[in-house]
Amino acid sequence: MNLRHRIYLVSILLGSVVVGGTAGFHFIEGWNWFDGFYMTLTTMTTIGYGEIHPLSHAGRVFNSFLIVVAVLSGGFTIATFSQALLQFEFTQVFGRRRMERELAQLNDHYIICGAGRVGRTVARELQTRGQHCVFIERDPQRAQWAIDQKFPVVIGSGSSEENLKQARIERAKGFVSAVGSDAENIYIILTARGFRSDLKIIARASEEEATSKLLRAGASQVLSPYTFVGNRIVQLLLRPNVLDFIDTAFGTERLDVEIGEVRIQAGSGLVGKSLGDPLFRQQAGVIVLGIKPADGTLVFNPAPEALIHPGDCLIVIGSDAHLKLLEGLASA
Repeated sequence: MNLRHRIYLVSILLGSVVVGGTAGFHFIEGWNWFDGFYMTLTTMTTIGYGEIHPLSHAGRVFNSFLIVVAVLSGGFTIATFSQALLQFEFTQVFGRRRMERELAQLNDHYIICGAGRVGRTVARELQTRGQHCVFIERDPQRAQWAIDQKFPVVIGSGSSEENLKQARIERAKGFVSAVGSDAENIYIILTARGFRSDLKIIARASEEEATSKLLRAGASQVLSPYTFVGNRIVQLLLRPNVLDFIDTAFGTERLDVEIGEVRIQAGSGLVGKSLGDPLFRQQAGVIVLGIKPADGTLVFNPAPEALIHPGDCLIVIGSDAHLKLLEGLASA
């Protein structure tokens, strides 16, 4: 029997003892209902105030059974609630320790400040792609949602240096500031950027005017849900087939197609080869959409004669297996 069922049983048992005792004194001794109820309570709690009216032999026999049942019920009640308290305390303690262990083991993870609708969507998408993430959330209800979904959570503000350290920002792969207030997002980004100058920080902007301020605060990129939705509506009106293709290929029930980026390492066998090289096309099996050299200049739809250099980032489209194959070829 689990704890919840035991608590239900205790409630029914105590209620039955009170009702039965009150009715017994009323019908056996002829007392009024309140006197019967009062006598039942004093008997159950073993206070020992004495009998409020003299008891007959039948009343004493009934009261003897009531004492035994009341003591057993009281013991069962105390044991049940003691177990509930201990279980709650142990759950809290071991839950915190488990969370601390998970946070200590984090590496190459993503930090999400804010477990609202945007933050939850980001976490789900990262999780489906095999990435690890941790929430920083000060609202207890939203933090509880993240805990229920098995995400590590730091309860508090994302602008706190202590909370960022607890979330292992020094080992994070990316940072998302998605709280509802633009002012709070600015404070969070300033604090995070103070820890890591190389960290990729994506911020959510509620107001259009906040975009420039968030970028000045240190955000790598700023997105507005409202602007995004507006642009998507326009695309649905003007280019519905393009969006249908994107949603089919990269949506929830996507095809085995993915757009990825692959960094070419110095010792890779692809260095010095052209994109049109038969070996590259046969082994990689991907379509190169663009090349971003080390200087940061993006070349869209590069020519087949374009050479591959160390440090280049290839933006490609292909199946998951082909992307993994290309990553292997790009490594040293």
